[in-house]
Amino acid sequence: AKPPIIMADEPTGNLDSKSGAEIMRQLMSLNQTGTSVILITHDNKLAEAAARIITIQDGRIISDRAGKGVVL
Repeated sequence: AKPPIIMADEPTGNLDSKSGAEIMRQLMSLNQTGTSVILITHDNKLAEAAARIITIQDGRIISDRAGKGVVL
């Protein structure tokens, strides 16, 4: 299947760094082929790789800004 959107909630949360990097490579590859990826994470370093970062606190959006431009 080729889903138009993938929602990934903490996809690297309990993984070692090698496995986490592989998951991110896979998500980036899918994004480069046209799949939108929505990634939820507490890892600020991981979030910074995204093209757009939306920060939510207490159920409200507190910021919506550009990341470093690597589209996830």
